[in-house]
Amino acid sequence: MHTMPGNGVPAPAFLPAIPAMPSHETGARQGRLRQYQLQLLERVQAARSGALAARKELGVMLGGRRCLLDLTQLGEIVIPAGLSIQGVPLAQDWYLGLATMRGRLTAVVDLARYMGEAACVAGSDSRIITFSPRLGMNCALLVERVLGLRQQRGMQSVCLPDAPPHASLPWVAQLLRDGEGEQWLRLDLALLAQSARFQDAGFTCMPVHEDRR
Repeated sequence: MHTMPGNGVPAPAFLPAIPAMPSHETGARQGRLRQYQLQLLERVQAARSGALAARKELGVMLGGRRCLLDLTQLGEIVIPAGLSIQGVPLAQDWYLGLATMRGRLTAVVDLARYMGEAACVAGSDSRIITFSPRLGMNCALLVERVLGLRQQRGMQSVCLPDAPPHASLPWVAQLLRDGEGEQWLRLDLALLAQSARFQDAGFTCMPVHEDRR
C-alpha cells in the first residue's frame, strides 16, 4: 500500500492542540505550556520562511536516540491524546495507520521501529510531527518527545557507524556530537519520502534495514 501524496498546498497557520485538564489544573500550568509551544511554533514558522533554517533544527527523541529534523521539512506538531489512528491490515509494524488531520487522511509512522529500534509507545511526552506539504506526502512521524530547537553551530561531525541500521539508510544524513558529548542523528525527510520501502508499507519479505530509492 502506498501512502497518499500531498496536494502541494502550503500548510495553514496552526497552533498545537492542548490536552484537556481538570479546571483546578488550569491557569499557570496551562499558560506556561501554551507559551512554550507558541514560542516553539513561532521559531518553526520563521525557520520555514528561511530566517532560521540555516542555523537551527528540531531535536526529537527516536528509539532512545537524539535526532535532528530540518525545520523546512516539517509541518505541524500534534499532541497524540485524543487522536484516532486507524490501523491498516497487512501493513508493516512501523506503519501505525491513518489519522484525519485537518480534514486529510495522514499516514502515521513509527520511525524508530522503521529504523529497527524498539517501537515508540505513545505517552504524555510523545508527539506526532507532520511532513511539510512540499515533500509531496501526507505523512507524520510519532516521536518519543520533542527536545526543542538545537543549534548546529558548535557541533562536530562524527563518522557514521559502518553497520546497520545507519549504514544502509541514505536518509540518515549525518552524525553530530554536541559540546556535552551527546550524539545527534541528522535525518533528511525528503530522502526518506523518496525511499521505495517507505512508500510501500505493505507486508513484504524485504530486509528490515534496506532502503532503496
